[in-house]
Amino acid sequence: MIAVLPFTDSAKAACRTVTHLTQGYAVCSFDPASSDIRVHHRGRDGLPYGGFENLSRDLRQEGEYLEFAMNGGMYESDLTSVGLLVTDGIERKPIDRGHSWGNFYLKPNGVFFLEGDRAGVLETEAYLDADPHPDFATQSGPMLVIDGALHPAFLPQSDSLQIRNGVGVDSTGKVVFVISLQPVRFHDFATLFRDQLDCANALFLDGSISSLFAPALDRYDSTHPMGPIIAVTRKMPGR
Repeated sequence: MIAVLPFTDSAKAACRTVTHLTQGYAVCSFDPASSDIRVHHRGRDGLPYGGFENLSRDLRQEGEYLEFAMNGGMYESDLTSVGLLVTDGIERKPIDRGHSWGNFYLKPNGVFFLEGDRAGVLETEAYLDADPHPDFATQSGPMLVIDGALHPAFLPQSDSLQIRNGVGVDSTGKVVFVISLQPVRFHDFATLFRDQLDCANALFLDGSISSLFAPALDRYDSTHPMGPIIAVTRKMPGR
């Protein structure tokens, strides 16, 4: 079990539920300049965490605790990332510009990254052109919103409905994490980021395995294994 500390006023303020086109979503927003947002993948034992509980265990040994966490990108059967993965400034897996089947390769795909006290979401080719030097990064796909435009493959009447989660950066620079509370189509998920959450760029993270750790919303998901994990951490009181 994950040890849950009494959550702070900032944690309560960060997370909320919103309604968009009659569907409900959990939304958590964090300022990268004042929140410790990182991408995690492998633990002290060298193995992929696979879930929030193992990550929380390692953090406790470092005097930290989880305030928020979400699965952070698509992964292979061995829990390695499909595309780019950067942790602690080290590229663990290179960017994937290839073509294949599945959501990751529904181009354009993109990258969520953290560099210093700022965060970004960029389409993959734009990310390469920008040549950032991230502290943390994870590649996924498809992009949901690209410079204010919806991904061209999204259909407003699509019958493909899934629980979905994603990440964007709003006009104030805050990182906005979202998971749907009911199965939704890509088009509706993307318009939530663009029209209601003020994110000119947003990235799909995953579908059926979408998981959330947000004590402020009473969410402690543990059903599915996962590869990369994006988390917000805090120092233990008194540390």
